[in-house]
Amino acid sequence: MDRGLYIAASGMLTEMARQDLLANDMANISTAGYKADRVTQRSFKDVLLSNTQTGATVGPIGTGAAITRQVTDLTPQVQKDTGEPLDLAISGTGFFAVRTGQGVRYTRDGAFQTGKNGELVDQLNNPVLTQTGQTIKVDPDGTVDPAKLGVYKLNNAKKIGDGNFTGTPAGKDTGVARSGALEGSGVDASRAMIDMIASLRAFESGQKVIQTIDQSLEQASTKVGSVT
Repeated sequence: MDRGLYIAASGMLTEMARQDLLANDMANISTAGYKADRVTQRSFKDVLLSNTQTGATVGPIGTGAAITRQVTDLTPQVQKDTGEPLDLAISGTGFFAVRTGQGVRYTRDGAFQTGKNGELVDQLNNPVLTQTGQTIKVDPDGTVDPAKLGVYKLNNAKKIGDGNFTGTPAGKDTGVARSGALEGSGVDASRAMIDMIASLRAFESGQKVIQTIDQSLEQASTKVGSVT
């Protein structure tokens, strides 16, 4: 009976973590260059007891659920024309580079602007960099040559918030920067909503299982002992 409580509770905790990711995705449906997260779940016992050579599962009984993999979908999205000269998008793969207080970070969000010193900066006032790591001056007419911006190939890209990524730069990528457009968000609103509803239903199922087990334990502790 206790095993059932643990299994149901672990499933609820897993769904809570999944819902956090989905909620963050839905909050960024309109964020330029945003990349959605994907997760996969498996029985915790199956993860531990699988044959390392054949991949076959050892033992049919699990002790709960767990998120086994979380990845960010870096697929380039459709670009939207804005007509703004400092809005830039990358056609193809690659990342823009910005210099932050914590070091160089990488982004697909090209909603840039002119900083106080005339440099091209992001929404957090971080300077945008060339392929050689130099800052970029905005032209007197309020435009910037897209060819000046670095388009970096990034290995092991990891999302860190504010639309930025960390990773290992590996030179110039094949993507090309263009002005007057922004890359759309990578969130599919319909898919995210369906996934959220499914996760909520799974969470509710876990609650009902725990309530049922709790009622059974109550019956066992209060009535079984009184049977003559």
